[in-house]
Amino acid sequence: MGDVAMIVPIVRAFVNQNKECKITVVSRPFFKPFFESIDGVDFFAIDLNQKHKGFIGLIKLFFDLKKLNIDAFADLHNVLRSKIIRTLFALSGKKVAFTDKGRKEKKALTRAKNKIFEPVKTMFDRHIQAFEQLGFSVNLNQPEFPNLALSEKTHTISGEKNNQKWIGIAPFAQYQSKVYPIDLMQQVIDILAKNSNYQIFLFGGGKHETEILNSFSINKKNCIVVAGKLDLSQELQLISQLDVMVSMDSGNGHIAAMLGNKVITLWGATHPFAGFAPFNQPLEFSLTADREKYPLLPTSVYGNKIVEGYQDVMRSISVESVVNKINSVINQ
Repeated sequence: MGDVAMIVPIVRAFVNQNKECKITVVSRPFFKPFFESIDGVDFFAIDLNQKHKGFIGLIKLFFDLKKLNIDAFADLHNVLRSKIIRTLFALSGKKVAFTDKGRKEKKALTRAKNKIFEPVKTMFDRHIQAFEQLGFSVNLNQPEFPNLALSEKTHTISGEKNNQKWIGIAPFAQYQSKVYPIDLMQQVIDILAKNSNYQIFLFGGGKHETEILNSFSINKKNCIVVAGKLDLSQELQLISQLDVMVSMDSGNGHIAAMLGNKVITLWGATHPFAGFAPFNQPLEFSLTADREKYPLLPTSVYGNKIVEGYQDVMRSISVESVVNKINSVINQ
């Protein structure tokens, strides 16, 4: 989800700055709402469960895309599946380009020995380079963002904003090494909820996550669990109206950023230096674990590596620092 959300600001800038061009985004159908607010963008939903499943399915996908009479193919994912499609387009005489993920630089950043603790090129800059290979320029210096109105159902969940500050909190991530401890997050929410001027929205998905969110919100009138109540389009509407989103190194942070929100991110085993910080956010909005106490950080790019003794790195981010950062950002 985060990978797809990160290309949204680039696609939006591309179509605004290259009016003669039309883009077709090829991705899973679930992500279509990400692009619905961008004029000049079509969406092709791939069917990885049936029609486009496996190698034969990829051949079918190539011929389906070929019918669109495209002039160039930009592979912004650069994985085996997309490599096959771009190779087929190259063999058919089309111009192709791909995003260089900078695996060598990221390995140097995350390795235990001879670590090079320096920021690598952001994924946004890497995607722009792919478009430059095709002969197009994309400038992100003055980004534009959509203004999404709340539908009736979304408004039923959110209520009127009035003069309140709306805070979104997305406390989960794919890997546990990127999740702020539940007990500490409970303390953060308890403190924030004491401020009647704050309305807190809790985001997540699935039964287990929803149960945790419900436990966070017990006896708090200004704390609403969003999980399971809205579809993706409606969640995007609500997120677009937030004053700040608090997220782990995960998709929700990128979704909020692509909509123009202020995003505070909490980093455990991973680090914003790897190029995955949310779009258009200052570095001080990223709260990172203590590298003096845990000098091997970051230990991985995606948080999928377990390093002995580093299970509690997130606990080095204090509750006070999280609350203070939220109060500071929201009142800027």
